[in-house]
Amino acid sequence: MNLKLRRVLACLIILVVLAGWYVTVFGAGPVKSIKDLMKFGLDVNGGVYVVLEAKTDQTGSELEQTMDQTREVLNRRVNAMGISEATVNIEGDKRLRIEMPGVEDAGEALSSIGKTAQLRFLLADDTEVLTGEDVKNATIDLDSNHGGYKIVLEFTAEGQDKFAEATRKAYAGEITSAHDGVSNAAIMILLDDDIITAPVVQEVINSTTCEITRQNGGYPQSEASNTAALIRGGALPVALEEITSSVQTATIGADALQKSILAGVIGLILVFILMILVYNVLGLMADIALALYVLLVLWIMVGIGAVLTLPGIAAIILSIGMAVDANVIIFSRIKEEIAKGKTVRVAVSEGFRHAVVTVLDAQITTLIAAVVLYEVGSTTVKGFAITLMIGIIVSVFTAVVITQILIGLIANSNTFAKRKFFGVNEDGTPKRLIKKEFDFVKNRKVFYVISAAVIIIGLVAGGIRGFNYGIDFTGGTMMQIDMGQAVDTNEVANQIKEFDLNPTIILSGSDRQQVIIKTIKALETDERIAIVEKLGEKYGVSADDILASEQFGPTVGNELKQNAVKSILIAAVGMLIYIIIRFRSWKYGASAVAGLAHDVLFVLAIYGLFQVTINNPFIAGILTVVGYSINDTIVIFDRIRENRNLYKRDSLAQNINRSVNQTIDRSVMTSVTTLVCMIPLTIMVSTSIREFIIPLILGVLIGTYSSVFLCSPILYELAKGEKQPKYVAATKENKKENKNK
Repeated sequence: MNLKLRRVLACLIILVVLAGWYVTVFGAGPVKSIKDLMKFGLDVNGGVYVVLEAKTDQTGSELEQTMDQTREVLNRRVNAMGISEATVNIEGDKRLRIEMPGVEDAGEALSSIGKTAQLRFLLADDTEVLTGEDVKNATIDLDSNHGGYKIVLEFTAEGQDKFAEATRKAYAGEITSAHDGVSNAAIMILLDDDIITAPVVQEVINSTTCEITRQNGGYPQSEASNTAALIRGGALPVALEEITSSVQTATIGADALQKSILAGVIGLILVFILMILVYNVLGLMADIALALYVLLVLWIMVGIGAVLTLPGIAAIILSIGMAVDANVIIFSRIKEEIAKGKTVRVAVSEGFRHAVVTVLDAQITTLIAAVVLYEVGSTTVKGFAITLMIGIIVSVFTAVVITQILIGLIANSNTFAKRKFFGVNEDGTPKRLIKKEFDFVKNRKVFYVISAAVIIIGLVAGGIRGFNYGIDFTGGTMMQIDMGQAVDTNEVANQIKEFDLNPTIILSGSDRQQVIIKTIKALETDERIAIVEKLGEKYGVSADDILASEQFGPTVGNELKQNAVKSILIAAVGMLIYIIIRFRSWKYGASAVAGLAHDVLFVLAIYGLFQVTINNPFIAGILTVVGYSINDTIVIFDRIRENRNLYKRDSLAQNINRSVNQTIDRSVMTSVTTLVCMIPLTIMVSTSIREFIIPLILGVLIGTYSSVFLCSPILYELAKGEKQPKYVAATKENKKENKNK
């Protein structure tokens, strides 16, 4: 690329970054700001989601057809409630996930969609006369005779005949009611064995339509709409059971979003400052590329219609650290090329050429973990994974293409094409964060003992005391309620003791006026409402004061555990295959996977030792730990492979020590920048994001430790018995003979 074109492209990049950030924040003309265009998850906008499981033994195409029919029925039911952008999606084989953003009355919404049995019309003596299949439509209309609203039913031709016969029997007085409070002349409409309405027949109706009215003022509009929606939903082809559900108020989500954005901006600014302090002009160029990187990630998400969740924000912050890593690899390589005596221009070209292979290897292995996370994880984790995948791909582009253009421009500058601006001392030696050389191979057994001790102690402690599983693993319910006053947790527990929940109750919120009630019993919607009503007797709270709630059935936890193990194994196998292919040796792959096993066990040990909660975000954290750790390991292994080809006369131990010492600055710098991004999030944001961040921070620290101190020594253990070139063996023999003399 000639200098003139490089200058034009560099100016264009800077203009795009400046203009892009202005439009992103403020909008411009017809283009709205990113905040107005971005789709946010329920944890930000507030709303309800519920996962229902079909209770059926069907399999194959029969099950698939049943689930499609059920989804359509639920779609009609949810849409009939007037909820904008509500979605019903099939998860796995037998489950449906219903998301209802912006729902204010969560209890009513969950109750409505929770009516899972078939719609039935019964006479007062429980004789079934129609089902939902006989009803074509149900609407509401103004009731001019009684005021308010009325419900209008429309029947099929067969339904008309059935309804005519039913009304004849009811009107003729042939029926004796089996229910207190239900008239002999009533026709009951039931869902889930609950009577949603029981209108009294006033005449024989032989028509395709009929009206349900209420004396003394008619139906209120909301009651008429909901009742019509339930009837209009039609018959479900299979019974459904609530497996998990979550309610999040927009207030909680908006506050978490605001804090997350602020924490992300602080983290990004700290990274910018750190890069400039450590890499000077190179750091400034990297900052420009990083600013473009964030822009591209955000606008790609808007372009593909991705939903940004709070965990997704955590993924963006994490991927910023990984984008920095790509730049650090490149900068480190350029420094080494200059230290070899090459001119700055040649060193930049050679540095990029050598570094690109390492960057691709490192990011592809991390991408494997993200793909597995997307395929195996829950919906929340999928949002984290898709954001991470976008971040990884964009980081490669900005580091390899954008940074190269900008650094190449500096390399051709008379002012900045000097060693001091590229991290090299005047004497030709590269500037280093860690100047001391370490013998990692010689001291490897010390590291083995440290790791084994921590893992054994932590796992034994977790095994004896039991790991602290969250309700998404054990099954249970969480409710966060704004009490509007300072309360005593013991008094709250005493108020709801009749429900026999044995709950964990903690105070929350900046003013400590919120309570979080957790129980290992999965509560149905009506049970949760009953608890709030009981609290209302003493504290005056109502369903409107529920800030958030989650419910997990007991089967969900077992599946999460199985998915966690399965996802780690699949990711490990995928990475092993990739490493074997790229490095043409199973020993590199086995060493890397051994490091992954160490990292997973180490994190579990820490969680067991300190009783940190293990929950759904933990799975995302563990898999990201796996991806991050392998990223670091690949960078070191790539250098070992290169040095073994360059320094063939040196022993394996010498080449491993040389490689780790050459890359240790990069390992430290990448870890520091990633931590700098995540620490503000840990301090400032909500518990939900913190649950993602804590295993990530542990993963960064443990992954760096294992890559530097364990994986390379393990490679030494596996490869030390390899047959060496004759001249290497001869050199060793000569040294031995000279020593004996």
